[in-house]
Formats: sequence, structure tokens, C-alpha cells
Amino acid sequence: MIIHLIRHTAVQAPGICYGHHDVPLADTFAAEAAALLAKLPPAPAGGYHAFSSPAARCRALAEAVTNDYTLDERLREMNFGVWENRLWTDLPRAETEPWMADYVTLAPPAGETFGALQQRAAAFLAELAAGADGADQGPVLVFTHGGTIRALLAHCLEMPLRNAFRLRIDYASVTKIEQQHGKWNVLAMNG
Repeated sequence: MIIHLIRHTAVQAPGICYGHHDVPLADTFAAEAAALLAKLPPAPAGGYHAFSSPAARCRALAEAVTNDYTLDERLREMNFGVWENRLWTDLPRAETEPWMADYVTLAPPAGETFGALQQRAAAFLAELAAGADGADQGPVLVFTHGGTIRALLAHCLEMPLRNAFRLRIDYASVTKIEQQHGKWNVLAMNG
């Protein structure tokens, strides 16, 4: 089973802190969605096995690709708590500086840590892999976020989570992973 981790298309949220907050899509949505379709394998006869974050930006892209997908809260971007929908420049430095130094274990006020995001995303991935039982169900599409994809890649590669943001994940990109012999392999990034 090859899992296609698909980041949502570009958004219109300059300088805004957003994770769980729904932000508008950029005017380039249709072109980005069309380019993404060309990167995906053809849909099998029974359709794709697809999942999406409940965020509107992910659902819009999922709907542009398939009319049959399952929403899963574990695929959401990080929850930035009281920082959501505020300008990064307006956030108190006394809160943001310690968080930026250790976002893996420190949470924004009323938010979650990057470590917590990885735990929930990895639980989704483990459940997906366990449900496959070695059967080839065709390509699996997962419409999610840059932070979630980075957290999953760090999990799959067993790399320190603090290094996850060294991985560039473009908008409307496809990152392919596959489990073999109990280990995850990264087949492609930013396709």
C-alpha cells in the first residue's frame, strides 16, 4: 500500500498564525488542484481510499480529487490555541520565543505541542497500516497539512521531531510513503 500524503493548496493568510483555524484559499486553487491531479495515480475501479483533515482547505482539495473520502481529526494541523487567527507579529514575544525554542514539548496557550500532533498523526498511520493487513488496496490519499506531513515523516524516518521543519513540504505536493517489513520508507517528497 502506497500512501500519498497531500498538502493542501496555497492559502491567503499573510502573516497569520493558523492551524485549526480555517483560512481562505488562494486564487490559484483551481490551477494547483489541476496540477495535483496530474501527479496522482489513476483512480482504481472502486475509487480512491481517501482521508482528509476536517479543515476546509483540505476538504476543498479532497473534493476536487474524489467525492468519497473520510474525515479524520487526527490529520488536522497543530492547534495554536489563543494564537489562532492572529498576526504572528502581534503575539507576545514572552510566549513565542520559548515556544520557538522548544515547540516539540511546549504548547501555545490553550494549544498543543508539535509532539502531540505527531502522536495523533502517527496513531492514524498505524491504524491505516494495521487495516491494510498486507492487502494491496490501491493508492491511499491523505489530504492534510505541512506540519502534519513533517511530523509523519519524522516518525517514519525515526528522526528527531525538532528537525522536522528542515523538510520542505510545498503546497499541493505529494509525499509518498510505504510500509515494508514493519518499517516505513519514504518513496518521494514534494512530487
